[in-house]
Amino acid sequence: MTPRAMLVGAGVSGALAVAMGAFGAHALAESVAPERLATWRTASQYHLAHALAMGLVAALARWNTGWAGALFIAGTVLFCGSLYALVLLDLPVLGAVAPLGGGAFIAGWLRLAWAGWEGEM
Repeated sequence: MTPRAMLVGAGVSGALAVAMGAFGAHALAESVAPERLATWRTASQYHLAHALAMGLVAALARWNTGWAGALFIAGTVLFCGSLYALVLLDLPVLGAVAPLGGGAFIAGWLRLAWAGWEGEM
């Protein structure tokens, strides 16, 4: 993935994270159980944090960040996406997908660390 594509993805993902957070705070607040609303908040917080991480990957691309950006995207889709869907569809089984996304987030951060370890600054 090119740094430009990663930066575009970071911007779109960040905008979506803010929109999803606002949707949860305003549209869902009265229609879902409090524990589901807490799940939504968790998803939107991780979503925004990893949109910023994707921007970081784009900025650090000259140090060959490798798969870090793709892993952050996968984590966002799997972790945040499964939690959003769990709340909207009220299907608790979707919570089983979240750990896969969490693993992708962790792997992305570790890949970013490895790029820093190996890179010349």
